[in-house]
Amino acid sequence: MLYLVLALALLGISTSGPLARLSEAPPLAIATWRLGFSLCIVAVPLIATRGWRQWRTLTRSDIGIAMAAGAFLAVHFWSWIASLGMTTVAASVLLVNLHPVAMIAGSALWLGERPTRRQLIGTAIGLSGAAVVAWGDFSGGGLGSRVLLGDSLALLGALTVAFYYLSARRLRAKLDVWPYVMLVYGTCFVVLLGFSAFTGVHLAPQPARELGIFALIALGPMLLGHTGFNWALKHVSAPTVSLVMLGEPVGATLIALSIPAIREVPSVRTLVGGAVILAGIVIATVSARTRST
Repeated sequence: MLYLVLALALLGISTSGPLARLSEAPPLAIATWRLGFSLCIVAVPLIATRGWRQWRTLTRSDIGIAMAAGAFLAVHFWSWIASLGMTTVAASVLLVNLHPVAMIAGSALWLGERPTRRQLIGTAIGLSGAAVVAWGDFSGGGLGSRVLLGDSLALLGALTVAFYYLSARRLRAKLDVWPYVMLVYGTCFVVLLGFSAFTGVHLAPQPARELGIFALIALGPMLLGHTGFNWALKHVSAPTVSLVMLGEPVGATLIALSIPAIREVPSVRTLVGGAVILAGIVIATVSARTRST
């Protein structure tokens, strides 16, 4: 069951890039709408299971951690999407996929979960594959101030998504997945609304085509992807979840290739790097130790 959820969650987040590419809306509008639709979907099982009653058991510290996780997720969405307009896509993907490094360090220091040797080897192999994918873009251009800013924003996206999942790992021991994600996604939505208002991004009205894309992003990357990973965090360590997420560039490439409106043919370098990334994931996740609920 666990590995099925992880596989479906990886498939979910892999649809994010291709779906966003099909949209003509500003990046912040895409992120804000995806969270809005996600909250509507999450509210159904939350009310049906009366999961909101679990909020009564939370301390102020717990609520603060949940709010921080939502803010980290919002900054991740903003910084990574913004980086795509400043640096190469390959460089952005490489830097944002450095999150396993931060996850392993943070999980050891904050959660007391020391990484296994296989996890460390899997991390090194996975990041090596990401480097193979991005190497051509790094070696082909100069480093202007705008490119450096884009690289920095992508790195910020990696750090914030790591903090987001570390926060989830800490709180998932107390909350089921629906009350947890409602708190986190709600905070993320409010923060994104603030970002949009501050930057003057037009959120509404949106054409029916765009609303359809936003709904699909909520169902795939958010509900199936992020929520699936949040469920898995109660059964597997945070670094393992982060390592599985390294497969996103591979999945997104295959999906973009299969959609006629995009039809991006991956290069040999991308295919080789993708194979290395998958090898790292397999090595790391095979050693993952699950625990019963």
